[in-house]
Amino acid sequence: MMKKGRKNLALLLICLILGSSLTVFAATEKDLEDTKEKLEDLQEQKKETDEKIDSLEDSKGELESSLSDMDKQLTEISSSLTELEGSISEKEALIEETEKKLAEAEERSKKQYEDMKQRIRFMYENGDSSLMASILNAGSISEFLNRTEYVEAISRYDREKLKEYQAKLEALKQDTYKKQQEMSALIASTKENLQQSESEIDKAKKMSESYAKEIEEQKAYEAKLEQQKAQEDAARMEEIKKQEEEGANGANVVAQAGDLELLAALIQCESEGEPYEGKLAVGSVVLNRVASSYFPNSVVGVIYQKGQFSPVASGRFATVLAQGANGECTQAAQEVLGGRITTNALYFRRNTGTIQGTVIGNHVFY
Repeated sequence: MMKKGRKNLALLLICLILGSSLTVFAATEKDLEDTKEKLEDLQEQKKETDEKIDSLEDSKGELESSLSDMDKQLTEISSSLTELEGSISEKEALIEETEKKLAEAEERSKKQYEDMKQRIRFMYENGDSSLMASILNAGSISEFLNRTEYVEAISRYDREKLKEYQAKLEALKQDTYKKQQEMSALIASTKENLQQSESEIDKAKKMSESYAKEIEEQKAYEAKLEQQKAQEDAARMEEIKKQEEEGANGANVVAQAGDLELLAALIQCESEGEPYEGKLAVGSVVLNRVASSYFPNSVVGVIYQKGQFSPVASGRFATVLAQGANGECTQAAQEVLGGRITTNALYFRRNTGTIQGTVIGNHVFY
């Protein structure tokens, strides 16, 4: 009777210890889940911020390209304006020279005309009929007058045409100047938009850096919780051994559609950079859990079971799954699903010496 009472008391104490251990384990699981949810939110925010940066960088590139084109156009317009101003100056000088020559010709014509009248008057008054007849017969007065009027008409025509051309040049100059002003305004506006874009990119980059820093802090905290969880796993090793005693063998699992992609992505997340043997071991743990009565009975159920695999909670698993796992991890998944189970373990963690088990690379399997 006494022995039975002691036995019952011992069982009660074991239950109390186990209950206390499970309570602490549950609390750690909750902390880990909360941390992973925050990490997932932060990574999503960082992803959105990085996408915004990419979009702003594209816009900035387009603005810079447009600005370069507009600078080129403005250079061409300025060059044209300089040429027009040079042409106008040349025409103005030519007009001025022509008007000067015309004035000289008119003055010279008047003087010659007056001189001729004086000579005729002199010949008439002095009765020098022979000289007058000679001049009249030669027709020099008529020729002279006609020639004077012709020169004056030609000069007047040239002057009018030059003024007309000058007016056209002035109109073209005003039009070019207007285009120059419009282009300058457009460039100023584009530069302002470019500066605003650069400011937004700078803000977005700072936000992304802030997210990255916070993510690293969360990862460090997650690693700390994982270590604590490993310690708790060590404390409940008897329970884990009991699960292993069931003898669940992943080789008996029948693969379902989509299992290859899921398993390959998880292997890459958990063991990228680890030896190939470590990749096979990670895949084996997943299938062993599928075969165990203590875990969900499908690959998708095991992978997405709450609180089990950090990359699933952080969102990294979803990214790799969307992109597709690399060839080596896919090959490892194919071999495991084909029946190559390399360990009977149901758990694995980063090896810190806390848990005894089979060490492969940086992991311990137990």
